[in-house]
Amino acid sequence: MTIPKGPDEAARPPGAVTDEERLRQLGYTQVLARRMSAFSNFAVSFTIISVLSGCLTLYAFGMNTGGPAVITWGWLVVGLMTLVVGLAMAEICSSYPTSAGLYYWAHRLAPPRSAAAWAWFAGWFNVLGQVAVTAGIDFGAASFLNAYLDLQFGFSSTPGHTIVLFAAILVLHGLLNTFGVRIVALLNDISVWWHVLGVGLIVGALAFVPDSHQSTSFVFTHFVNNTGWGSSFYVVLLGLLMAQYTFTGYDASAHMTEETHDAATAGPRGIVRSIWISWIAGFVLLLGFTYAIRSYDEVLGTPTGVPPAQILIDGLGDVGGKLLLLVVIGAQLFCGMASVTANSRMIYAFSRDGALPFSAVWHRINPRTKTPTNAVWLAALGALVLGLPYLINLTAYAAVTSIAVIGLYIAYVIPTFLRLGKGDDFERGPWHLGRWSRPIGVIAVSWVVFITVLFMLPQVSPVTVDTFNYAPIAVLVVLGFAATWWFVSARHWFLRDRGPASVEVPAPAPADTPG
Repeated sequence: MTIPKGPDEAARPPGAVTDEERLRQLGYTQVLARRMSAFSNFAVSFTIISVLSGCLTLYAFGMNTGGPAVITWGWLVVGLMTLVVGLAMAEICSSYPTSAGLYYWAHRLAPPRSAAAWAWFAGWFNVLGQVAVTAGIDFGAASFLNAYLDLQFGFSSTPGHTIVLFAAILVLHGLLNTFGVRIVALLNDISVWWHVLGVGLIVGALAFVPDSHQSTSFVFTHFVNNTGWGSSFYVVLLGLLMAQYTFTGYDASAHMTEETHDAATAGPRGIVRSIWISWIAGFVLLLGFTYAIRSYDEVLGTPTGVPPAQILIDGLGDVGGKLLLLVVIGAQLFCGMASVTANSRMIYAFSRDGALPFSAVWHRINPRTKTPTNAVWLAALGALVLGLPYLINLTAYAAVTSIAVIGLYIAYVIPTFLRLGKGDDFERGPWHLGRWSRPIGVIAVSWVVFITVLFMLPQVSPVTVDTFNYAPIAVLVVLGFAATWWFVSARHWFLRDRGPASVEVPAPAPADTPG
C-alpha cells in the first residue's frame, strides 16, 4: 500500500531521508499507518499532560500538602524543570524517531556491551509509568464524574462507585482505540481547543462571576500542612507531586512518530510545545481556582471529595458550576483516551522486540485499522489493576501518581544520561540543542534523581495501612520481575539483531539553537 505524503514530507528538500527510509535505517519496517500531522502529534502529548486533568485531580492533595503557596510556586518551578527534561528528550527523539521511543534511544546511546541491558530496563520503567499514567488519568476522571453524579443525581462518592466508573471509562477508551481509530485522531485535535477554550472559560467565569476572591497574598504565600509531618520543608517538597504528575506523558509524541509525517522534526517539537503551552495554561488555571476559594475548610471537606467541583459550585452556583464541571470531565476523558493510545504504542513497540510476556499477542496489528488493538486492552487492564487498591487504601490515588512520575521519569532520563556519555559522538537529528545540550542534560538528570527519591517517601503521618505509599512496592515488583527475566533469559536475545551501529541521520539544523 502506498501512503500519501503529508504536507511537511512533500516539502522535504531533495535528497533528504524519508520517514519510511529513516525508520528502515533504525531497523524497523513501516507497518503502522502514517496519518498524523505535526499538530496531531503535538495534540496527543498536550492532551495527555491535560492541565484540566492533572492539576485538578490532585488539587485536593495540593491543598493539604503545602496549600496555595506550594500549588502556585511549585507549578512554576516544576514546569521549568520539566521543560529542561523535555528539551533533552526532544533532541534524542529527533535522532531516533520510532515508536519504540525511550528504550530504543537507550539502546543506541549506551556502550555496545551494555546497550541491551540499558534498553531493557528503560523499557520496563516506561511501561510501568505509562500504565500508571493511564490509571491516574482515568481514575481522576472517574472521581470527577462521580462528584458530578453525586451533585446531580445523588450517586454518592464512595470508593466502590468510583472504581465502577473507573472500569467503565477504561472500557470506553479501549473501545474507541479499537474501533474508532479515525475518531480518536479527530478527538485528539479537538481536545487541544477544548483544553485551551475550557481553561479560558473556567478562569474567566471564576474571575468575573463570584462577588469576592482571595487576596494575592493568600494565593502566593498561604501555607497549609494537613499531612501530619512536622517539617514544613518536607511538606513543600511533597507538594511538588501535584505539578510533577501533571507534567507526564509527553513522551507520547515520540511513541507516535511512526504514525507522523516529518517525524524527526514533528516529534521533538510536539514534546517541547506540549510542555510550555501546558505550563502557561496550567498556571492560569490554578490561579483561577485558588483565587476563587470561598472557605478553605469547607472546600476541603466537600462531601464529593473533589474540591475543584465545590469551588465551581460556590463561585458560579449549581447550574454554572455543574456545566463547567462537565467541561473538566470532558477534558479528562479526552486525556485518558490519548493516554491509552500512547500506552498501546509503547506496549506494541516493546513487545515487537519480544520484551513482554506473550509478546506475539501484544504486537499483533489489526489488519483493518493498522493499529495494535491487543496492546490497547493490555494497557486498559494494567491501569485497572493499579487502581483497585483504592478500595482498601484511601491514599492509593497519590501512590498511583507517584508510580507514574517515578516510572516515566526514570525512563525519560536514562537516554539523556547516556547521551551525556556520548559527548560529541552523538549524531544529531534535524532538531537539536547545539551548545546547550550538555548543561540541559546535566540539569535534567539531577532533577529526575531528586524527584525519584522524593516521591517514594511517605506522604502522610502516621503511616498506616490506609495511608501507606505503595509506590516503592510497585516499582520494586516491576524492577524485580524485569531483572529476573533479564538475567535468566532476555540478556541472551533482547535486541541482539539491532546493534547500536552508527547509521545515517538527517542533516542537522543549520542554527546552533533549539529546533
